[in-house]
Amino acid sequence: MKTGERILVVGATSAIAQEAIRIWAGQGARLFLAGRDAGKLEVVSADAKARGGSTKVAVVEDVTSVTNLSMMVDSAWKAWGGLDGVLVAHGWLPNQREAQDDPLAVRQCLRINGESVCEILTLLAPRFAKQRSGWMAAISSVAGDRGRAAMYVYGAAKAVVSHFMSGLRQRLEGTGVRVIDIRPGPVDTPMTEGLKMPLVAAAEPVARRIVRACAKSNGVVYVPWFWRFIMLILTHVPEPIWVKMKI
Repeated sequence: MKTGERILVVGATSAIAQEAIRIWAGQGARLFLAGRDAGKLEVVSADAKARGGSTKVAVVEDVTSVTNLSMMVDSAWKAWGGLDGVLVAHGWLPNQREAQDDPLAVRQCLRINGESVCEILTLLAPRFAKQRSGWMAAISSVAGDRGRAAMYVYGAAKAVVSHFMSGLRQRLEGTGVRVIDIRPGPVDTPMTEGLKMPLVAAAEPVARRIVRACAKSNGVVYVPWFWRFIMLILTHVPEPIWVKMKI
């Protein structure tokens, strides 16, 4: 990463984002931190400053509001005279058993985890394309690679993000802008507390991999790396067999 890189982090109080912010701050980044909780944002901001970063913050009360997102993007772009990168890291994990019978919960999950991410990237894409440099990264999930009975509502929202980013990457090819689809497996964060999931990773090493990916990658990045091969196998299981697996 170049010294003083200007980075917008949406969902800055999430566990993974906080770890990434600590790394970027130690590299002297200029950070624009956006999130819902003003108190938590100030704590994250103070920690980043103590590590050598520069920060500005913005409270975004509703990520499902395009107006709010547009104001956030405008503020972030003006704060540092442009941006070099963005990490979209906000999200909400609904209870699958409750959400699968509640159309309003399904809508909310798709809005928060899917549509709002695509809207943020849509607002930023022409700005990055015009300056012909920069990177846009969003945290999707291995849950979006194939629908599973245990998590298909959340997984559907993440699949929207991955599909959108694939097309966006193709659109921006040749402009100097990188589009990074970060697909973690289960990560030990407050969002997943109490869930029984295999191969759970700690937030700090996941964030280290994300920071490295944002520095040079363009494409899909599985975190940890072995999920690429796990999902390669699972996505090639024939559908008649898959529906009987119940995983």
